[in-house]
Amino acid sequence: MRAEFKNEVFVDFKDERNNAEFEAALKKVEAELGKEYPLIIGGEKITTDRKAASINPANKTQTIGIVSQADIPLAEKAIQVAAATFETWKRTDPGERARYLYRAAAILRRRKHEFSALMTLEAGKTRVEADVETAEAIDFLEFYGREMQRLSLPQPLTVSQEEENELYYIPLGVGVVIPPWNFPLAIMAGMTTAALVTGNTVVLKPASTTPVIAAKFMALLEEVGLPAGVVNFLPGPGGQVGDYLVDHPLTRFISFTGSRDVGLRINERAAKTHPGQKWIKRVIAEMGGKDAIVVDNEADLDLAADMITTSAFGFSGQKCSACSRAIIHEAVYDSVLEKVVERASKLIMSNPAEAGANLGPVIDEKAYAKILEYIEIGKQEGRLVLGGGTGDSNGYFIEPAIFADVESTARISQEEIFGPVVAFTKAKSFDEALEFANSTDYGLTGAVISRNGAHLEQARREFHVGNLYFNRKCTGALVGTHPFGGFNMSGTDSKAGGRDYLLLFTQAKLVSDRF
Repeated sequence: MRAEFKNEVFVDFKDERNNAEFEAALKKVEAELGKEYPLIIGGEKITTDRKAASINPANKTQTIGIVSQADIPLAEKAIQVAAATFETWKRTDPGERARYLYRAAAILRRRKHEFSALMTLEAGKTRVEADVETAEAIDFLEFYGREMQRLSLPQPLTVSQEEENELYYIPLGVGVVIPPWNFPLAIMAGMTTAALVTGNTVVLKPASTTPVIAAKFMALLEEVGLPAGVVNFLPGPGGQVGDYLVDHPLTRFISFTGSRDVGLRINERAAKTHPGQKWIKRVIAEMGGKDAIVVDNEADLDLAADMITTSAFGFSGQKCSACSRAIIHEAVYDSVLEKVVERASKLIMSNPAEAGANLGPVIDEKAYAKILEYIEIGKQEGRLVLGGGTGDSNGYFIEPAIFADVESTARISQEEIFGPVVAFTKAKSFDEALEFANSTDYGLTGAVISRNGAHLEQARREFHVGNLYFNRKCTGALVGTHPFGGFNMSGTDSKAGGRDYLLLFTQAKLVSDRF
């Protein structure tokens, strides 16, 4: 067993030496832009006639890579190869499976800036946001490796004098992994490696807007010697290839992170059995949020403003955990609003490759149009006190938008926008603030800023979210420290990065041997 798990340390970009190293990594990544990336099925690299370009959201004229797209016959091939590979991979020693993760973590650690720089270009992440994500990917690899080794040890059972009993966690089979574009390295790597380290084989369908970072991770898995066919790389259109993979009778589980609508569609399709299917498919889903920070009348108002600003506008609000609602006690409402406006007005929106950027673009034209539409809706539902405009037309830049005096029932208070938009709502009491916080269909993250211990205990009981934070931001969950997953329409509360997570990719088998 390896040493006790510790979270990867973030890079300090106040140190100019680190900025210089990041600049060098950017140049290295830029030298590879425009390359073509094939499908990978059973180790075979397959180039198709149909291709899709990955575009830099900060510079729409810059192509990150050209990625081959799968069709139905290739999806069938990927499933069949994964099913055949499962017959040997499931028997691989858990310690060996864990060691592939440790080797991948070591390489990722050495090439941290390179992977972060690619995310800056492909996903529009600032260097700070990208570095934090690469660190999280390393954490997932290290943590899940240790967890698999822990689960492979003899499990505690009540002793019987007449027989020997053992409980094993065995793999499920072929899994379809569908990761999101907003954490194209960390969540993609975490979902994929959790499935493979537990002995399953994977068909990985990367997000259509960020497939190159997934292709680079596939190359890393090949570099560490992961056997061919354990992970199969299958980019392609979700409505065609994705549906086929979800429906396939050999698919044992689907691990999905993304929108509510797509998640519900996957859950519905997975519930239907098909000829030749011997199991109920398992769906592991994380589907977003409409997260709130509640500020009590007894609170550190500067802390509250800092946490709202950071949580709402980090990565342009494109996090499922982002603060999109600020619910403020009426006694401090005006003061907190003023402080957040002051802080947000100082944020620098520019190309995320620049060292001074605080926020970059939104991911693509579809998101850009949707967010601008919600800003127009917000102008009818509240008072726009900051931002709402656009930036450099070479990219998908949208200014941080703050709306004041928004009702808790308004669309911008209820619907997931996934952009740099936050709605301020005034509450007459702490009870009403919690009522407003719980009034959406979601239940992912939330935060309470308060010095009142009784109110914090009340929130502990009544604020219905999977991840609740007191006197800190509602983003930034750490692997091992903040197991992550939400309630209601936020998903299946899978608790990624926690000690329960790998159990979702296994089934428990009890063997009893009577003497």
